[in-house]
Formats: sequence, C-alpha cells, structure tokens
Amino acid sequence: MAATGSVNDVSAATEAPGEKGGPPREKAITIGAVCKALVQEFPDISISKIRYLEDQKLLSPRRTQGGYRLYSQAEVARLRTILRMQRDEFLPLRVIRQELAAGRAEEASVPPRSAREGPRAARASVSVRNGSGALYSLEDVLEETKTERQLVDELEEYGVVKGEVRGGVRYFDETEREIIGAVAELARYGVGGRNLRVFRSSADREANLLQQILAPALRSRNPERRKEALEALENLAAVTTRLKHLLLVSDLRKIVR
Repeated sequence: MAATGSVNDVSAATEAPGEKGGPPREKAITIGAVCKALVQEFPDISISKIRYLEDQKLLSPRRTQGGYRLYSQAEVARLRTILRMQRDEFLPLRVIRQELAAGRAEEASVPPRSAREGPRAARASVSVRNGSGALYSLEDVLEETKTERQLVDELEEYGVVKGEVRGGVRYFDETEREIIGAVAELARYGVGGRNLRVFRSSADREANLLQQILAPALRSRNPERRKEALEALENLAAVTTRLKHLLLVSDLRKIVR
C-alpha cells in the first residue's frame, strides 16, 4: 500500500460531498478500518489477506490520490460475504468468484451462520466430484497465480501437485491451480515446497481414513447407494476441514498468549 498521501487525503476522500452540492458521497474506510470492523467475526482477518483477495480480483477498492485503498460499505459487505463462504462453506476462490458473478450477496446486517443456524445447517461444499474438466497450462497458472516457476517445480518434486503432460505441454486441473495459488500466498512468508510435505501427508492420512469408512458404499454397484456415499464423503470432508481449522486456531491461540 502506498504511503505517500496524508491522513487528510483519506479523511477528505471519505467525507467528500457529492457533485454540485448533491448528497454526500457514501462514506468509505481504509483497509485498516476494514480489519477492525470485521475482526470480531473473523479473528484471522489481516491486511495481507484482504490485499490477496484484491489481487485475485474479488475486491476493487478505490484509491485516493495518495494511493490509499478506500472501501465502500458495499465492498465491505462483499468482503464479509467472501469470508463467510470461505469459513462456513469452505469454498475455493474459483467457486466464490462464480457465486458472486451469479449475484450472490449478503446484507451486512445478516448475522454469522453460527449465530443463526445449527452446526449442521451449512451445506457441504467440499466437492470430491469431477469439476469442469478444464485444464490450465503451466504458463497460464503462473500468470494467474503470480507464482514463480521454481515454486511449482518444488510442489511437483514433493508430490503436492502432479499435473499431466499432453503434447509436450504440462497442464494442471482446477484444484491443482487453486493449490498453487494458496501456496503462492504462503510463499510470501517464506514457506517453500519442502515445508508442505506435512500438509500432503496429513491430507493422505485423512483421505485414507474417509476411504476406510465409506469404501464398501463407494464401491457399490447400486447407483443410489453410491450417490449417497458420495454425499456422505463430501459431508465428512467438510466436517474434517472445519475440525482442522478449529484445532489450528486453538493451537495458535496458545502461541500468542
């Protein structure tokens, strides 16, 4: 974030009157104020996380002449919606982008899901079924995720992503593209591919556990039973994802005490 403007720049921008004596422009707030406004509902929110969502074209705050980001109330509501979809439904950014493009929105006054519904009310949004089948070349992935080629090579070396080669060109599916984007964010903090083996090992163990639970039903030749098994697998995946998040938050709180 540029720091060449003054506090007066921000104040003037947030309270400027409308053109030709019209009604005042909608009040906008700085990125720091956005964090303060949302931290009670989203304790892990940070300026860097908001900037990342902006980099992913999910947010478009306006800027002052000094370069400060200013978020309108509509942008804050949009951010709240994005964060709720991540937290409550575990949706990847790709799906969140589609949901927003389809017109999904939440009013700022709507309470968090946990305050208005039971823990089973959120739909299971961890899909294990085939996506669109779209494949993305390495060059496309690097451009979209702003990732260095070396990092992708590390992820392949340590088995985090695999990709596939067609006609001499390496391609990645939608899920692997999302993984690379997430790792690119971690890389900003010095996390490299070799550090991610713990995530790969953990995911493998969890997948094996869920497979043991549902293996007979998943192998069933009865289409209805197999469909029910897939739905159960997605529900279990959503629950385990939420559990991992809660356990991580619990451990991190011990660190900062």
